[in-house]
Amino acid sequence: MISLGITAVAILVVIGLALVRAFLGPTIYDRVLAVNMVGTKTVLLICVIDFLGGNGDFLDVALVYALINFIGVIAMLKFYHDDSGDAESAQAQNSTLQQEEIL
Repeated sequence: MISLGITAVAILVVIGLALVRAFLGPTIYDRVLAVNMVGTKTVLLICVIDFLGGNGDFLDVALVYALINFIGVIAMLKFYHDDSGDAESAQAQNSTLQQEEIL
């Protein structure tokens, strides 16, 4: 019982560190990864708390939360998808066409 309590505290510490990373992340992808980590550790914490309680009532809640976390991360990445590579190639192509027109 004590080891599971220590495990729960350790998971909470890791969640706290991931939240710090989410707030301080230099890029949006670091922040999304940290939020995904928080969601994953929350699922793990729900399972540990359920095991501490001695019943299996929250395991289905943990599975649904994991699916929602996955879908949310995919949606965030789709929303924040960076098209800078396409823009750079389009700019290079436009400058090449402009140079050809000048010649």
